[in-house]
Formats: sequence, structure tokens, C-alpha cells
Amino acid sequence: MDPLKLLSRSTKRPRTSKDSGIQSLPSSGRQDTTLIRSGAASTTSGTSRKRKRKINDVHEKLQEPSNFFGGGVVDDAVQEDNGTELEESARAGFVENVAGSAEGLGDSADLPLAECRRILQQHKLKVTRLRPTSKVTKRAKRADGSSEGKKEKDPIYPQPLLSFDALETQYRISSRLAGNIRAQGYSAPTEVQLAGIPLLLNAQRHSSTEHDGNAGRSSDLSEHIDLLSIAPTGSGKTLAFLIPLLDSTIRHRQSKKNSDRHISAVILAPTKELAAQIVNEGRKLAKDTGVTITQMRKGMHLGHGAGNGSDLEGETTIVMKPARNDATVVKSDVIVSTPGLLQSALLDASGIEHLSDVRHLVLDEADVLLDPLFKDQTQRIWNALTHPSLRVSLWSATMGSNIEELARSTINARRQQLELSRGEDILETSLIRLVVGLKDSAAPNVEHKLVYSASEQGKLMGLRQLLHPTSSLVEAGPILRPPFLIFTQTIERAVALHSELRYDIPAEAGGISRIAVLHADLSATTRGDVMTKFRQGSIWILITTDLLSRGVDFRGVNGVVNYDIPGSSAAYIHRIGRTGRAGRAGGVAVTFYSKDDMPYLKHIANVVAMAQRQKGEESGGVQQWLLDALPRLSKNEKQALKKHGVKSRTAKANGDDSKASRRTKISTKAGFVRQAENKRKGAILGSQRRAQAGSDSDSDAGNDTEFAGFD
Repeated sequence: MDPLKLLSRSTKRPRTSKDSGIQSLPSSGRQDTTLIRSGAASTTSGTSRKRKRKINDVHEKLQEPSNFFGGGVVDDAVQEDNGTELEESARAGFVENVAGSAEGLGDSADLPLAECRRILQQHKLKVTRLRPTSKVTKRAKRADGSSEGKKEKDPIYPQPLLSFDALETQYRISSRLAGNIRAQGYSAPTEVQLAGIPLLLNAQRHSSTEHDGNAGRSSDLSEHIDLLSIAPTGSGKTLAFLIPLLDSTIRHRQSKKNSDRHISAVILAPTKELAAQIVNEGRKLAKDTGVTITQMRKGMHLGHGAGNGSDLEGETTIVMKPARNDATVVKSDVIVSTPGLLQSALLDASGIEHLSDVRHLVLDEADVLLDPLFKDQTQRIWNALTHPSLRVSLWSATMGSNIEELARSTINARRQQLELSRGEDILETSLIRLVVGLKDSAAPNVEHKLVYSASEQGKLMGLRQLLHPTSSLVEAGPILRPPFLIFTQTIERAVALHSELRYDIPAEAGGISRIAVLHADLSATTRGDVMTKFRQGSIWILITTDLLSRGVDFRGVNGVVNYDIPGSSAAYIHRIGRTGRAGRAGGVAVTFYSKDDMPYLKHIANVVAMAQRQKGEESGGVQQWLLDALPRLSKNEKQALKKHGVKSRTAKANGDDSKASRRTKISTKAGFVRQAENKRKGAILGSQRRAQAGSDSDSDAGNDTEFAGFD
């Protein structure tokens, strides 16, 4: 009997035709730049449809999978996207669909308000201006009998960005920046870029669009706006905030007469891996523009001064060594850092002074940066930026209402503080919220699978079935092909799982070099090497914690395995967002849950059910009877789960000798076998101690005999 069928018996899977062809994988390089737009909304000519069918036929030939457990070694370069020409053809169809509405208007012409509204609604984009609701307004609402507590929201319809070519012709960005964008192969913007980039570039371009009334007026936006963007994982948020930020930095440097280099923008990210990724993407766009981008590292201090020209292309870090100590002083235009490192730099007496010229603050994964873990550090940095024209943008795939309220209150408090300290009226800012698709939902292009495993041994057995696919598994569902990620709850469990699986890959396929573990206890050099090898394709299976669950872009990951359930629905959305990046179809997200996980599974099942409804599926990863049977968590239980995870898997909470801790150990050995091994090890250690004690006593006795003659 197939063990996976036994473990998955509670999950009803849709019937699939055996003649459906080879499964499409994210690593095959196929990409759909439109993540939310439905196929029914797009209108293409017959010629373009024929071209797309030919493209799909070519893709089917290119994506022939390799069974690396069958003796063949997969090329290390399998991670690289070699379908650039095919992706450009696919993007061309999107450009034709969207840009067709702008025919005859010219490069610098604005679309009418009705056309802007139609394009934004077609791509499921919702842009609103959030206004604070005062207590007087609430009392007035209660007196009028209207709904209480609703926030005042004004829908607006900005000019959509139909093509990246319009950035240079319509928005007048730097020609070198526009050339770098074309050199990277970007032609058609994604949904978040379609609306987010024009909103942030609005300060540099004043529109005179005709409109009816005040609602929806694109030219009514203040020059100093703060943007709160919520978009799915892998939708291109990094490019959406880098292009306006670099354009503003280039203009600021050109307006300065002296050659001094001051920090003008700060980007905060929760992990070093995400910060390094942002720096890498930013340096590609800032090439030959004179803008430098630096990642803060341990031991660096903030500073500014005349540039020496060695980093004008953004390829290296401009540093100088002070004479008094060994600290490195950073001289850069854009700083990318984690909150802890930048806060440490601000403890210096002159640290805050060097941030006085910062005009842009970007919070990537803002819901984590404003969570209790990083909240104090992020707010200290935010309050230290005293420039009156500071513009803030917050980006994430999940954003709770509490984060929105915190961001709004921080902006208002900072504005009032600047007015009191400067004694002048600071220009009021508008907080704009951009929502792409359905808020706080998983990507619909990923297939979700919930697998009941009963126990830890069942999890290992089910995971090994994924590592060693059989012909019977094909009937149960798609095979999870490498490369893929495995997430665990703690570092200890990640290390233990790596020890169990490191010999599961045959030597003919690379052996133990194909599987690795990555967690926060490793050194920065080791973490960087593992990330590089995984991106190159040398490592096929990467076991990690939530360290890599946010923001990190792996374009060729075919699937994600939640060996331990995540602590919240947001964590689940970000974990499975590592596959199916940029709209690539074929990603698989497998979540194992045991008997101990049943009380905490409700939030994950709800997200999976919502993703199924978006795809129009009635069955798949979860069924309605399971949703009805799972218990609901209280608010305190949700907070405890988010903070500590499942307690039975935390050795610190239960003690190393507790029964629950022994039951949840990652091992294929039975309990009595482990007990016998522990007794044997204890007997050996006891014998060694007794032998050592005996030798010490003999030595002492000899010493007593030797000194007995002094009497």
C-alpha cells in the first residue's frame, strides 16, 4: 500500500487526465508578468493567440523534467532563466492588450479618467487615500445614525504605467536609468508596478487631466505622498520602489553644486539576505548614474564626504578608514540595512546628523518591521529622519489593519513633532493605499496540498516519498521536483532534519552536496555561500527556517514544503510565495500536519480554501468538511502561536527530557531503540568516568606512599 495515499486519504484530489502532458514547472522559465488579470479580461487578436500557442509548444519541449534519483545528474545551471526570448514574446502580448487603449494619445498624453478607472479595475487594482478619522467625526457619525468607526477613504485613479518605455518619454526619468531598465529586459510592468510607479513619480510630473469632480482626480495628489502597498509575493515590489527612488536620487545629486555625498534614502529589510538582494538589484539599475548603494554591515559608521569616484557605478562600497579607530565610515547615496544594524550606527553622536538629508524611507516587508520584534528599532530610525520632505513607502504581501493604523499614527505624530520643533507649518502628507488583487491572499498560480501525517515519523515518510517519487505517486498528484525549500519551526529541527536527509540523495546525483541547511546561527559567509549555490543549482534541497520566508527571490524554485506548519496565515503566504514567482505556473506547496497540529490548522486551511476559490476549484488542498471540523483559535492563542509556534516542538518549553519533546524529535528510530542507545551511551560514559576516577585514586595513593617517609 502506498504510504502517501494512506497519509493523504482525507484529501480529495481532482481527477486529471493522463494525457495532459508534462507538468509545467516554475524552473522552466515560463513567466506571466500579469499576476492577477484573468484570461477573460484580456482581448487579443487571432494572430497573437496563434503566436502564444507556438510559444507554449516550444516551452513544452524545453521543460522536459529530469529524474535526478534515476542516476542522471542535472546541470548546475538549471536555475538560470534561459527563456528570455520567449518571455519577451509573452510580455509583448500584455503590452498590446494594455497599451491598445492608449492608441492615438501619444507618448506624453494622459488617459481619460474613465479609461484609467477601467484599466485599474481590469487588473484588480484598488487605490485609496486614507484620511484619519477624528473623535469629532465619530461623534457626528453616531449622531447622524451612520456606521461608526469606518475610516474615510477616497478612491483615486492615477495614470497607469502602460510600458516601461513611457518612463523616459512621459515621466522624464534619467536616460541612463531608463537604459538600465531596458538592459535588464523589463518591458511590461506588473500590476503593482503599473500603479505604484506612477504614484511615486507623481511629485516629478504634474498632470492636467480632465476629470469630473474631486473623486478620482490623478492630479489632486499632494507632491509629498506616503504609499502603503499590498501586493502578492513575487509581483515585482522591489522594482516598483527602486525606480522612483533612484530617479529622485539622481535629480537630487544633479541639483547639488558641490560633490559631497550625503545619504538621501534609507531602505530597511528584516534580514541580511533580503537586504543583499535589494542592493544587487539596485546596483544593476544604478549603473553609470553616479548613485551609490551600500548595504550596512557590522562595524560600519554613518558619514558623508567627497566621493573618490571608485563607486560611481555602484559596484563597490565607498569607505574610508578613520585614524582613531578601525570602524568603517559609509559614504553612499542609498543605505540598505536591517533595523538593528542601522540603530547601532545611530547610537553614535554624529549618526543622526548624517541622516538629516534623507528624503526617502522604504520599509520592505513592513508588517514584520512594525511587528513587536522590530517595532522599536524601526520607529527610532523613522523618528530620526528629520527632513520635512521625507516620503515613506511601506511594502508587503500581507498588511493587517493594525499596521496601517500604526503607520498612519506615526506619520501624523512625526509631522506634529516637526511643526513644534521647527515652529513652522510642515506640508501635510497623504497616505495612499494600493491593494493588488485580494488582500492577504496566497498566489493562485501555486497548487496547495495539505497532507495528514499523524506523527513525526509520518512526516519523514511522506517527505521521503517526495524525495523518491514513484509511479503510484503520479496518480495522487503532481510530483515535487527539485529545487525546493523545506521550512521548519526552529533551528534545532532544521539541523536534525538535515542530518536525517543528507544521505537520501544517491551519490550518482551528487550525494550530500545536493542538500543543505540555512539558519541564523550560521556565519554570514556560510549563509552567503549556501544562497549562491542554491541559486546556481548546485544545491537542490534547502532546509531552512522563516529566515528565507520573506522577500528572497528564487526564480526557479519548483515547490515549498512546510515540514512544520507556520505560525500565522501571513507566514504561510510568505513561505509558499518562494515558488511561482512572477506569475510562473506549476509551483507546489505541500504542508504536513500531525495530530499535534490539528488545533492550529484553521488559519492555513482558510488561506488554502481562498486560493482554491480564486482558481475556481471546488476541491483540492482542503475540503469544506475539514474547515468546519477544525477548531477556532482565540486572539491570545493566535498571538502565542505566532510568537512561539507549536509548543510541543520547542525543547525550551517542554524540557529536553519531557515526553512531548521526545515524541516530536525528528528521527526514524523507534522510541525504545533510542532509549536503548541512550542507555548504552550512558553505560559507556559511566565506565569511562569510573576508570578515570580509579586512575586518579591510584595516583593519589601512590603519592601518599611516596611521602610517608617524612615522619
